[in-house]
Amino acid sequence: MIDKTDLRLLALLQQDCTLSLQALADAVHLTTTPCWKRLKRLEDEGYIRGHVALLDPEKLALSLTAFMLIKTQQHNSNWYQQFTAVVKSMPEVMSCYRMAGEYDYLLRIQVADMKTYDAFYKRLVNGVSGLLDVTSSFAMEEIKYTTALPLN
Repeated sequence: MIDKTDLRLLALLQQDCTLSLQALADAVHLTTTPCWKRLKRLEDEGYIRGHVALLDPEKLALSLTAFMLIKTQQHNSNWYQQFTAVVKSMPEVMSCYRMAGEYDYLLRIQVADMKTYDAFYKRLVNGVSGLLDVTSSFAMEEIKYTTALPLN
């Protein structure tokens, strides 16, 4: 069970995971030892999954964001394991969701340009059998992007 102090620590870390232990402790009105113990517990219990740096795709020449919707008639365990293994092995796939509704899967893909996307598309459809329908949409402008969860 987490309390308001835990939520405040998590909110602070979502904004800047490089904050020092002392800065975090001060912000939640604790000394460093109980603050460290809370952080350790939050990690051990899986509330904190990792510490990362968020990179700018434009500066790294990865400016094309594609959203791929996939339909399949395959819903067995073997196919699912093959599909997820292929998707997880492709670094261009930033996220993948199994969906309810008209399409079975949604992928967010980050690549340099349309030519790179086409090469990615060909690798995916050649690497996974049983894809019934694959359609993509391309982002023209990023209006909002966050990794911070709403901890209200």
